[in-house]
Amino acid sequence: MEMPAPPPLPDLDWEFELRALVLAHAIQEAGSISAAARRLGVSQPNVSQQLRRVESALGVALVARAGRGIRLTEAGALLASRARVVHAELADAFASLADLAGGVTGHVRVAAFPSASSALVPAILAHMRERHPRIDVSFIEEEPPEALRMLADGLVDLAVTFSYDEDPGDPHRASVRGFRDRVLFTEPVYAALPEGHPAAAGDGAPLAELADEDWIAGCPRCRGHLLEVCRAAGYVPRIRRETDNVIAVLGMVRAGLGVGLLPALAVAGIGIPAGVELRPTSPASPRTVHAVTGPDAERVPAVAAALAAIGAVVGEQRLGLSPG
Repeated sequence: MEMPAPPPLPDLDWEFELRALVLAHAIQEAGSISAAARRLGVSQPNVSQQLRRVESALGVALVARAGRGIRLTEAGALLASRARVVHAELADAFASLADLAGGVTGHVRVAAFPSASSALVPAILAHMRERHPRIDVSFIEEEPPEALRMLADGLVDLAVTFSYDEDPGDPHRASVRGFRDRVLFTEPVYAALPEGHPAAAGDGAPLAELADEDWIAGCPRCRGHLLEVCRAAGYVPRIRRETDNVIAVLGMVRAGLGVGLLPALAVAGIGIPAGVELRPTSPASPRTVHAVTGPDAERVPAVAAALAAIGAVVGEQRLGLSPG
C-alpha cells in the first residue's frame, strides 16, 4: 500500500519570524533598544524601525515604556522565551550536520563551582581539546545557584553543581526542576583541625566534640550544611570567620583561629600544610556533585561530548569518590 505524501510545509515568512524572535531576545538580554542595537551590530534607528515593522505586522506591542527605560510586554516576553528554544534547536541541527560532515564541532559553555574549577575543569578542558579539537569550550566559575540561573537563561549549556543530603528542604532538588540532573559522584567531607587536636586522634573527627570551637564557614550552601550537621550533633556552631578560599581556611586552621569543613575536591591537589590535620567527619556528611543540562541537551553532539569528557575525567580521578 502506497504511503500518503506528507503535508506540504506551511507558507511561512522565515525571515520575518526569525527577525521577530531575534529582536525580542536581544531587547530582553540587553535591556534597552540602544544596547540591543550594539548587541546586534546595527544602528539604534535600524532596530527601532525593525521593531515597528514587526509590531505592525503582528498587531501587538512587543515593548512598553517603564519609567525612563523600556520593558518587554507579555507578547515580547513570549517571543523572547521561544527564541531560546529555537536557538537550541538550530544549534542541535547544525551540530548534527557538522558531525555528519566529519567530526563534532560546536560551542559548549560550562559553569562550575570553585573547587571543581581547580580540581576537575582543567582536566575536562584538556580532554576536550585532545579528543574534540573542533569544539570550542568556554568556562565560567559560579556557585550552584548562579550557575543554574545561567543555565535557565540560556547563558551556559552545562552546569557542574553540588548538594548536601542534609540541606533543609533540599534546595538542589528544587533548583533543578525541568533540567536533566546527573549524579557524577559523592565525595567525603573532612574536618580541618589544628595539629594535635583531640578530635583528630582517631580515623574520624566526631562533630559532637567540636561544639566549643570557633568555626570557619564557606559559601552560603556550605554554611547551611555546616549549620545542619552541627544542629544534628546538638549545638549551633560559633562561626567567627567566613571565606571561600581553601588556602585561607587551611592557614587559619594552622594558626589556631578555628576549624572548618572541606570537601575532598577542595583539597585535591593542594599540599596540606604542616600543622593541619584532615579527618572525615563522624558521622559522615558527604557531598554530591552533579552535571546539570537542559532536558534534551544530549541531542547536541558538542554537549554530549562534554558530558562524556566529564565522565572520563571523574573516572580517572583518585579523590576517594564514589561514582554516581
